[in-house]
This record gives sequence, structure tokens and C-alpha cells, in this order.
Amino acid sequence: MAQVEISAGVCGFTTQVTAHKNGTRQVALSIASECQAIQRLAAALTEVDPFQEFTNRGQGPLTLQLARQYCSHAACPVPTGIIKAVEVEAGLALPVDVSIKVRKDPA
Repeated sequence: MAQVEISAGVCGFTTQVTAHKNGTRQVALSIASECQAIQRLAAALTEVDPFQEFTNRGQGPLTLQLARQYCSHAACPVPTGIIKAVEVEAGLALPVDVSIKVRKDPA
């Protein structure tokens, strides 16, 4: 089981993602968030094929397809965090933290 905690930024919302191989080629997802948009995404995104999530070829990741439908903020890091959880659980990535650091230098 892979677990990811995502602090989305200025919105202040935190999302918990748990990914678990379910005995088939699929990875089951459990997503808990304070964000209503991510809650709607979570309701639609309960299971994915990790090899579809791993590539931008074809239709690309189902996570990103559904994120476009449910999450209006294009820079939201939650969809990427979901994909990272799937990759780790499927053995397609190592469980290493990622980060985005944002700053604005004074003019």
C-alpha cells in the first residue's frame, strides 16, 4: 500500500491518498480531502490501470482526464500526487518525496 499526503498550497486543503493493488492489473484508490472538487474527483476515481496513469500517450492518465472535469484549478498538485501514489504502489516509481517551492522576488 502506498500513501501520499498532499498540501495543496494557498487554499489550505490537505488530501490523503491511499493506493492498493487489488489482485488484478488495477490499483484501487482511497482519496480523502477537505476540498469539495477533490471529493468529487475521488468519487469518480476509485480504480485505475497504473500503466495508463504512467504515460501521456493515447488519452493519457484517467486521473488527469477526470481532474479536468472536476478540478477547475489547473495548477492543483493533487492529481499529480494521486498519480505518484499509483506509480509507487505499482512498482513503477520509488517512494521518494517531491516538492514544488514557490517564491516571488521583489521587483
